[in-house]
Amino acid sequence: MAPLNMKKNIVTFALVGILALAFPTNVICQNVANIVTPQFFNGIKNQAAASCAGKSFYTRDAFLNAAKAYPQFGSGSPEVSKREIAAFFAHVTHETGHLCYIEEINKSNRYCDEQNKQYPCVPGKFYYGRGPIQLTGNGNYGAAGKAIGFDGLRAPETVAKDPVVSFKTALWFWMTNVHPVVNQGFGATIQRINGAVECGGKQPAQVQARIGYYKDYCNKFGVAPGPNLSC
Repeated sequence: MAPLNMKKNIVTFALVGILALAFPTNVICQNVANIVTPQFFNGIKNQAAASCAGKSFYTRDAFLNAAKAYPQFGSGSPEVSKREIAAFFAHVTHETGHLCYIEEINKSNRYCDEQNKQYPCVPGKFYYGRGPIQLTGNGNYGAAGKAIGFDGLRAPETVAKDPVVSFKTALWFWMTNVHPVVNQGFGATIQRINGAVECGGKQPAQVQARIGYYKDYCNKFGVAPGPNLSC
């Protein structure tokens, strides 16, 4: 049996270790909350029409709850953090029409990649855009569901029914595909979000709209937008 003092030391070290692991995450989450204020979040949503389904679906609380699962989102220096959050919400604003749309307007396309054997389509299920980043395709639904903990292939509609899951899919996509290139400039984030459709002069108006939101949000956060804005 270990001496009493040794037991106390072991308990103390264990508690210190737990706090050391938890503290950075709490600090990062609080940092995101300090930047994404109610005024900022509602300022986006208030530009959507009163009839928009997203006005009652998308909430700041749902976003912050989802962000807890991704502590590296908005991490880094104050400048880096603000730029990433501005970039994320610029794309969210563009994809959802100021948090108006929960689902893609055109629901005729299943977005089923029959070649994807890892995440095969379920008969009768549609994988069109849903959520803040408009998650699309059976591959993304399958991978996001596996990472987050819902059946993305059999129940893709969950993304349009659960606001926390909805924001988690957006943050999952962001952290998986976009976060690694954030330091390359906003243009690189457009490339990762919808580059094949918009970049290289294909849809310049769409690109400029995204850039406009990003610059506006950077201005609201008091940070320079940085270089390489376009794609």
